Amino acid sequence: MITGERMAAVDENAAALGVAQKQLMESSGHAVARAVREVAEPDSSVAIVAGRGNNGGDAFVTARFLDDYSVTTLLLGKAETIGTEIARENWDALQQSEYETREITDSSQFDLPDCDVVVDAMLGTGISGDLREPAATAAEAINDADATVVAVDVPSGFDANDGDHAGNGVEADRIVTFHDTKPGLDELTADVTVTDIGIPAAAERYVGPGDVSLARPDGRDGRPYVIGGGPYTGAPALAAQGALRAGAELAFVAAPDAVAGEIQGYSEDLIVQPYAEDVLTPERTEELLETAEQYDNVVVLGPGLGIADETLEAAKQFLESYDGRVVVDADALRVVPDLETDATLVCTPNRVELARMGGPDTDDLAGAADKIESFAAELGHIVLAKGAADVITDGERTRISRSGTVGMKVGGTGDTLAGIVAALMEHAEPFDAAAAGAQVNGLAGERIATTEAFGFLASDMLDEIPAALWGGVDE
Repeated sequence: MITGERMAAVDENAAALGVAQKQLMESSGHAVARAVREVAEPDSSVAIVAGRGNNGGDAFVTARFLDDYSVTTLLLGKAETIGTEIARENWDALQQSEYETREITDSSQFDLPDCDVVVDAMLGTGISGDLREPAATAAEAINDADATVVAVDVPSGFDANDGDHAGNGVEADRIVTFHDTKPGLDELTADVTVTDIGIPAAAERYVGPGDVSLARPDGRDGRPYVIGGGPYTGAPALAAQGALRAGAELAFVAAPDAVAGEIQGYSEDLIVQPYAEDVLTPERTEELLETAEQYDNVVVLGPGLGIADETLEAAKQFLESYDGRVVVDADALRVVPDLETDATLVCTPNRVELARMGGPDTDDLAGAADKIESFAAELGHIVLAKGAADVITDGERTRISRSGTVGMKVGGTGDTLAGIVAALMEHAEPFDAAAAGAQVNGLAGERIATTEAFGFLASDMLDEIPAALWGGVDE
């Protein structure tokens, strides 16, 4: 099962793998035509009611595979406003080949022809809520017609993310849905056919541009709270700056008073909140919890903390008492395996830390992805295992991010990753944020590596994070 949002990401990933959207549209349209043939004999009349998006584009292709039927294609809107190039190309193909088409620019103009079959291609998986005009008038006419209704991917008015169906949506008899079924379709009375349209399994397995689009912020928001520093000072500064570069509004660092000034010195953009200790101790846990709970920000726990017994005990107490969202990194990972917590954790171990936590001990994380998935299921938390290829899993779903370069073996790149994931968790589900964060961090490294193959630093990557996330002029 796949949601509409995830399906859009998979489509984008497939295109990046070389499977063009136009090729997928051709397969989709052919599949809908097969469904029409199954419900009506040749020479039957077919009315295609299409919107201006790719759902309509699928239906334009369908018309070309039904030459032995009497087909009329009704476009809701002006042809010049068709939303995508490939849908417009397929509309133009109908014009050039003199298929019967009509443009419906106002609901008062809508007149559904007498027909044996209606193909509903008005709205696809990206639309939810009650239908607006002219789709509302068209849906009413479709529902009142004495014809078999075949829906393209989902019936118009159906929300493919949560399974809700608009009160004025289309009631389909047959649904031809693509790649995988959508949530809630099995609750409809329609006959649902899931059609393989040629999307490679790699489009779901490997993190790609669609995953980044799914988690990409559309503005600045969020104030990640980095709890780190003590023996080490660069790590929390890198994590906080990584969050800022990935769209966070502010970044706070809670650190021992002895090192707070040094951490502040890395960047004037950080807000450093010192506490009166040399390292994190259990005595500080309550005040850190109060701050985290008051603002409900994503917490990054671990960068630079060290492994003193009292520090690990403090980390354990924090996680057991907190019920928010936490990216757990570095030394704080040591306390996770024996933890009981209501918090949502994204754990970001490197291969050594993964083995220490009880996961597989391997240099080839991608090759051990199934074992890491089983470990995450046992752990009960999301795992983002960092290596030459990153493995992201929640114990049920697993993605592999192949971005990055050997130069990223330099210290600190995991800290930038933790900050990126924290920022993205303000906009996306934790699993999606972790997958996108791994990809963006690797892409930032790749951008640096075009000029400095091995000699760059984690701090150099900070400037490249925005372009890796939102796209740069040289993309």
